[in-house]
Amino acid sequence: MLRFGLVFILCAFLASCSGDGIEGSVGFRLSKTSFNKLDDWDEDNLYLFDKAIKHVCNVIIENPNKKLKSTKFEYSLDEYKKHCKKIVDIENNKKLKKYIERNFNPYLVVYNGSSTGKFTSYYEAEIRGSFERSWKYKYPIYGKPNDLVEINLRDFDSSLPNQRLVGRVENGKLVKYYTRKEIDEGFIDAPVILWGDNQVDIYLMQIQGAAVATLDDGSKIRVGYADNNGHKFRGIGSILLERGLIEPKDASMVKIREWLEDNGNKAKKNMLLNDRFIFHKIVDAEGPIGAMGVPLFAGRSMAVDRDFIPLGTIMWLESDSPDGKIKKIVMAEDVGSAIKGAIRGDYFWGHGDDALEYAGKMNAKGKYFVVLPKDAEVKVYD
Repeated sequence: MLRFGLVFILCAFLASCSGDGIEGSVGFRLSKTSFNKLDDWDEDNLYLFDKAIKHVCNVIIENPNKKLKSTKFEYSLDEYKKHCKKIVDIENNKKLKKYIERNFNPYLVVYNGSSTGKFTSYYEAEIRGSFERSWKYKYPIYGKPNDLVEINLRDFDSSLPNQRLVGRVENGKLVKYYTRKEIDEGFIDAPVILWGDNQVDIYLMQIQGAAVATLDDGSKIRVGYADNNGHKFRGIGSILLERGLIEPKDASMVKIREWLEDNGNKAKKNMLLNDRFIFHKIVDAEGPIGAMGVPLFAGRSMAVDRDFIPLGTIMWLESDSPDGKIKKIVMAEDVGSAIKGAIRGDYFWGHGDDALEYAGKMNAKGKYFVVLPKDAEVKVYD
């Protein structure tokens, strides 16, 4: 007990430290453990995780950087690449799990003395659409605008924050891009990639970022995230609660969708209060495309705050689901505008009505572990 306390005190004064399984500072820490101490580790069948990690590994192998990092910690990539080159050839789930056990270590993420955080979930929406506009398919689904401009402050001065700004040029000056309301009023120069038959479904697709579209001929295509207008996201649930239009007990996504469907123009007026607008593209992939540019897989992909967790990191998640517990290995490969914090995750359920129901209900406490190569150099920063 005394030895642990001494290590903890020393860590408070160092930018990074290691010893007795502890790496990090008082604010953000990684506490080393072992797989046999993870709750139900032996019970997890890596179905679909094998696909998730192999897609990520293909990106990792081609990554020219020396490190995978967030603002809070980093680890060297050479070792991860070495393991990825072997992982992509492993066909058996049991062999993959054994390989991870031999070559990786789990670290509990701790922030300000707590390992507990908030976990929500999302899903891939479903819409009906057509490439041709008609009386039925009359709602536009926009691709990335022709006049949208993106800059990063650090591109101009390395001392400036690594901050992405989105806007458009007006009279030689970069200004904010159009809001959702302005876009709805026609202030946009963008291609229409598809026409939808239901404005609520399209709105929910924007919240989730992607959808499976059933076309008028019965075929299916996947609509993925292309970009956004740079405005702050405001959740429709919060809007309806603040305005007294729904009760807290009806704040699930299923109930919110029912309210929107039942309230026509009133629903539209409230949806327009969310200034953020998502632009889409047609994609050919096994799942919706996340922030890493690879497909997401149901139950094996998670959105995180990349200020704390580097994308591409293997993780072990322990949380609650609407019908039980979630104890499984996942990939950190996506982000979300509302996913902010050291211990904050958005678990991907997949697509369809069942996924919508689960995603709409999940709002649980939990914890997670980062799973890092044993031979990688790990540094944690204040």
